[in-house]
Amino acid sequence: MAEAKRYRKKVPPEPTGYIFKPMGVTLRQTIRSTVNRPNTVLYPWEKLQLPDCYRGRPGLVIDNCIGCGMCVRICPNKCIDLVEVKLEGNACLRPQIDLGRCMMCGYCAEYCPTDAMIVTPEYELATTTRRKLIYDPFELMHEHRPSYEVHMVQVLASEVDKGKDAVELRFMDEKDVPMLDDDACIGCGRCEKVCPVNCIEMAEVGKNEKGRPIKRPRFDLTDCVSCENCVLNCPKNALKMKEVL
Repeated sequence: MAEAKRYRKKVPPEPTGYIFKPMGVTLRQTIRSTVNRPNTVLYPWEKLQLPDCYRGRPGLVIDNCIGCGMCVRICPNKCIDLVEVKLEGNACLRPQIDLGRCMMCGYCAEYCPTDAMIVTPEYELATTTRRKLIYDPFELMHEHRPSYEVHMVQVLASEVDKGKDAVELRFMDEKDVPMLDDDACIGCGRCEKVCPVNCIEMAEVGKNEKGRPIKRPRFDLTDCVSCENCVLNCPKNALKMKEVL
């Protein structure tokens, strides 16, 4: 079967403004930018005013930090490490951040139980070497303002049916707390040593067959910040976090 022939309709050319329409748009924009203020600024001589909630590089209020390490575990890019520094003559652990890998998500500030980690308006981080992008705790220090804090707001599934609204995590009545498996505990006391807020105390609960004291951890849950350091450092996995649902 022979293929059908296609015939093009002969249409006389019409003026479409192929050249003059774009030139008109450009001319209008030129006049508008000349008469009025342009949309851009002369950076770096001029800078835009940043909002209070702007998330720049992380900052540290070193006096509020307890060295719990929660920022290290929550960081999605694994760019935070705890390093040893001396404060008032005492050795302690404080966060160090590789800003070359940081994506400025603000999770470290959001999960910090003491609001020691904050987000700052600083975004000019250009350097000549990658090593200069690693900020130690003292380089991370920044002035504190309430607008630099990031507070986690959530509501528990069990409270949705009760009609409760979402509140900040630090103001919630219930929180995740460590629970002890007494049969697995060996009474080593490591949980007491690693607790950053000293809410764990080893208490004597009896004596063994040789007459030596048997000790078990006792928790002051009012001061607990749910950092899980006791759980992570338990050599016998005798501690588990009880999640609030």
